[in-house]
Amino acid sequence: MSKKIYLYGNWKMNMTRPETEGFFKAFAAELAAPELSAAVGKTLEVAVFPPFTSVVTAKNSADSLNKAIAPIVGAQNVYFEQSGAFTGEVSIPMLKDAGASHVILGHSERRVIFGESDELIAKKVKAALSADLIPVFCYGETLQEREGDKTSDVVKRQISALGGLSSEELKKIIYAYEPVWAIGTGKSATSAEAQEVCALSKKLIEGLGAAGPVVVLYGGSVKPDNAKEILSMDAIDGALVGGASLKADSFLKIYKSYAGI
Repeated sequence: MSKKIYLYGNWKMNMTRPETEGFFKAFAAELAAPELSAAVGKTLEVAVFPPFTSVVTAKNSADSLNKAIAPIVGAQNVYFEQSGAFTGEVSIPMLKDAGASHVILGHSERRVIFGESDELIAKKVKAALSADLIPVFCYGETLQEREGDKTSDVVKRQISALGGLSSEELKKIIYAYEPVWAIGTGKSATSAEAQEVCALSKKLIEGLGAAGPVVVLYGGSVKPDNAKEILSMDAIDGALVGGASLKADSFLKIYKSYAGI
């Protein structure tokens, strides 16, 4: 295929350490297929985001693989302070010590369930960037907001919270548009809907001063049977995958469906 695909898997509150080891064994077996292993690092970038308790196991498992096919290991959240009296939180130095290079920030479940504001998420993004931890910045509208024709306003507000970042910092971020109504519901935005918002996102990020093209993923019930249509859209650079990323075969099948492997 002509463009590089970013296939990122958010495991959410799933996967014990033994299950994580099992995933990587299955992942290595899947990558034994030459047409797939040849794509990794060239036209395919794979990353997995386990819960905090499995980050070290995931990193050790990834390091045991051939470096050319090992996926990136990230975490699902982080706090912006370096240390202190923040019970239950995890710091950036802790994540880096565990081996994480990326971190998901602003996921809808953090925004909706845990009440994280645009301001708090922006602080986390800034702190991650300052420590060379790559943020996967999530944003998107609820069903009520979409039905109220407020998708553009919501996306603009959430992305605009990053306005204090430099052009180089804006480019380092991986952006993930995830309509809240399509996460874990089995529903997915149509390819046209996803394309429209991802294209808008790139314009908004460019308007903030990003130094060159940025990577924008789509997240929201991406599965092998809809992957080709969604990933073929020119404004969509990859997918942030939830449930389908818990098994190596279904996860990688998303790329295989797109690439016709």
